Amino acid sequence: MVAIVTDSSPSTAHTATAAALPIRVAALYHFTPFADCAAVRTQLLDACHELGIRGILLVAHEGINGTIAGTDDAIERILGIIRALPGCADLEVKFSRAPALPFHRMKVRIKREIVTMGVEGLDPRRDVGHYVAPDEWNALISDPDTIVIDTRNDYEVAIGTFRGAIDPGTRTFREFPQWFRDRRHDLLEQGRTPKIAMFCTGGIRCEKATAFVRAEGVEDVFHLQGGILKYLETVPQDESLWDGECFVFDQRVSVGHGLKPGTFDVCHACRSPLSEADRASPDYVEGVSCPHCADQRTETQRRRYAERERQMQLATQKGTHHLGLPTPCTQRGTAPGNDPDDA
Repeated sequence: MVAIVTDSSPSTAHTATAAALPIRVAALYHFTPFADCAAVRTQLLDACHELGIRGILLVAHEGINGTIAGTDDAIERILGIIRALPGCADLEVKFSRAPALPFHRMKVRIKREIVTMGVEGLDPRRDVGHYVAPDEWNALISDPDTIVIDTRNDYEVAIGTFRGAIDPGTRTFREFPQWFRDRRHDLLEQGRTPKIAMFCTGGIRCEKATAFVRAEGVEDVFHLQGGILKYLETVPQDESLWDGECFVFDQRVSVGHGLKPGTFDVCHACRSPLSEADRASPDYVEGVSCPHCADQRTETQRRRYAERERQMQLATQKGTHHLGLPTPCTQRGTAPGNDPDDA
């Protein structure tokens, strides 16, 4: 996996860190109406290619979402371009650093939504729930009158979550609205008016989840500002109510407290996060199968995966990129990137 640490304020330590970890990773999202998504896509894709930036950006009529990586100068320049887009002047970005680019290529995709929920008429700019700062989150979720809901997908929850949180068991964020509607009566029939606290990786899913729950008539809705990543970055481990690691949608795969690199890898065949025990299983063949998908793949698929893995290993040995892309730094991680559309 690619080691990544959080960015810090300018200092001698920061300069040393930047020298050892020359790649800057920027995670961002912003809800704002775009009238011409095609024009935004062309502008961003051309600029990213020119600046040598890799990653993925999603553009929709409701805004922008994604994670990108490049040199400090390149990231500053592309963020200047993004902030100049209509309504994006207040764009907030989460930074981290890496020794190499944690993405294979650059993609800018036009989507119906920057995070797919499938519910028409939601406007997170207008109906979002109450933000709760990381240093106030523990008190909220420790309140017995608070219902805590993890809005992420099942494979993310499986490697870590907050103590006492409800796991909806959803495979995609699109399933969350029906899950809530089906269980609303059971969640709220407690002879009182509970508070609902929701959280996700970086905050974007909760923007929509809280807007949805408020549209369903529930008023006391809260969500973790900055998401799990901000909590793990700022809350000391000895005060934390987080158990496990946090899945991230790039080649890091997972991070822990302090956003230190986690212990998980990812299956190149099915993209499930893999623990050390998973990788020790006889069903695990690097690049080909894992315990989560070994019985779900045909021999034809296995041969294709094996050939892909062989090409990747050959490219690594030669110091080139298996997709034919320029390789400014040696990449230790070879996990396929994940689409933040469902992040």
